[in-house]
Amino acid sequence: MKVLLTGGSGFIGKHCLAYLLQHGHTVVTTVRSDAKGRECLESYPEFSNNLSYAIVEDMARSGAFDKAVQSEPPFEAVVHTASPFHYNAADRKRDMIDPAIMGTTEILRSIKRCAPSVKRVVITSSFAAVVNFQQAIPVYTSDYWNPITMEQALTSDQLAYVGSKKFAEKAAWDFVENENPVFTLSTINPVMVFGPVTYRLDSLGNVNTSNAVFRDMILGKMRSGITPNSFQWVDVRDVALAHVRAIEVPEAAGQRFLAAAGPYSNHEIAKISRKDPLYLSIRVVENLPLIHAHWLEAVD
Repeated sequence: MKVLLTGGSGFIGKHCLAYLLQHGHTVVTTVRSDAKGRECLESYPEFSNNLSYAIVEDMARSGAFDKAVQSEPPFEAVVHTASPFHYNAADRKRDMIDPAIMGTTEILRSIKRCAPSVKRVVITSSFAAVVNFQQAIPVYTSDYWNPITMEQALTSDQLAYVGSKKFAEKAAWDFVENENPVFTLSTINPVMVFGPVTYRLDSLGNVNTSNAVFRDMILGKMRSGITPNSFQWVDVRDVALAHVRAIEVPEAAGQRFLAAAGPYSNHEIAKISRKDPLYLSIRVVENLPLIHAHWLEAVD
């Protein structure tokens, strides 16, 4: 089928792009610049007949995707992995939360208005939209939503990020319920996403947030000891494959998919990394217990 992929030059998006092409789909990916678009094309020269790109500089702008969603032959599915990116959040609602919501709802509006041929939409959400940081939940299912309120989300940058994920995904489901579009919606909600970086890195400072823990350990930034931390993780390749299968499998329509492989801790990452002689500068605090977060025991 012909698929519009947003954010094809990103960490998860680049892996989605690879799987879409390998599964025989024709792909147009949106990117923020011509340079990012050329990078995508150069990464898959063997699929040159099935891959092109469109530039969307500001995905939170009204009508930002109107042109991108129009194609001949028309699109049958959209995989939306892109998210607004802001370095500075002088105003948490204006700079973090509102762009996240707009970036999600704008593409849905564009699809409904300009691409009636689209029947399947898959959106990258986050486990942040699901998890309850204040209460121990034995097993999470797709019925759970993070109880964070807008008032709480505005109290810190971290909570604003968490809130933006919940509010954006909730806005997508509300759109489907209220607007009754011809397309179905599925969301992928991954925990911490680790795995190989396939996009072009100009510097280690551009490593995606979840992989940054590996970078910081390897560069010796944790020599005073490893920060005690525990969460769930998932491989980026599994997350990407979940997006692709969600447009291919009819039963995926209308579902939220919580993507998790199992628990990890920073201590475990350090011990594994130190097995490589290149990374002997990592100092492991041997008596640090392999704790598991009390509020996240299992994902179903």
